[in-house]
Amino acid sequence: MNAAKVRQAIAFFILAVATLMVVVPILLTIFYIVKNGIGAVSWEFITAAPRNGMKEGGIFPVIVGTIVLVIGTMLFSLPLGVLSAIYLVEYAKDNFFTRLVKLSVVNLSGIPSIVYGLFGFTLFVLLLNLGTSILAGSLTLAIMSLPVIITATKEALESVPFSFREISLSLGATRWQTIRYCVLPYAIPGILTGAVLSLSRAAGETAPILFTVAAFYLPRLPRSVFDQVMALPYHLYVISTQVPNMPRKLSFATGFVLITLVFLMNLVSIILRAHYRKKKQW
Repeated sequence: MNAAKVRQAIAFFILAVATLMVVVPILLTIFYIVKNGIGAVSWEFITAAPRNGMKEGGIFPVIVGTIVLVIGTMLFSLPLGVLSAIYLVEYAKDNFFTRLVKLSVVNLSGIPSIVYGLFGFTLFVLLLNLGTSILAGSLTLAIMSLPVIITATKEALESVPFSFREISLSLGATRWQTIRYCVLPYAIPGILTGAVLSLSRAAGETAPILFTVAAFYLPRLPRSVFDQVMALPYHLYVISTQVPNMPRKLSFATGFVLITLVFLMNLVSIILRAHYRKKKQW
């Protein structure tokens, strides 16, 4: 075996070990949660409201609250994020200001979620007087999701060959017609990936909703966007650390439901992405 093949084998071995070091702990964690929680998951647990100080009953209002927050986050962040990325890639000139904006977007994606929570609490709850509500929580989560959506959409748009734009414009199409019919259809898989990644993160965040929307114990469904709701990540924190004598299996069952919800969101994204990639190829 020559030196090049030895170096290649060593590199592959290091990559395999690094991959195992990341994947194995994740799989073990998921296995441990599923093993300890699936036994407590039942139809009543999914469809009933919590009672007796959350030690009995189910988590239906908690699931509904999480889904409502995810939908609200998507409604605010997805259109704004996609349109912002389209402007930065297709319309904005390459100058100091646009480079500064792009750098700021990348940096914002690394800010801790609790900072977004404090910002949302100050702006939406106090200054705009929205109170601790679904609206305030959704807006806060939307701001937190925007950097990921903008970055993913920008990369998806930039991956579309520039020749597509040149041909469309040379045939007399306007800039927007070119974007609408020749760029966006091919960028949709990447846009969906970024959107679902950001929404999955939003579904599992505790700090932002702690300041803006989450209720400690509210065993009913929301009636308006100005209501508080219970949400899975905060509920999991509460029953694991704040409620004495809480059955351990309920904590793991709640964690199992949260993981399942995030998994289903990612599965839908994978299916849609595969559909659009198959439909639009170059």
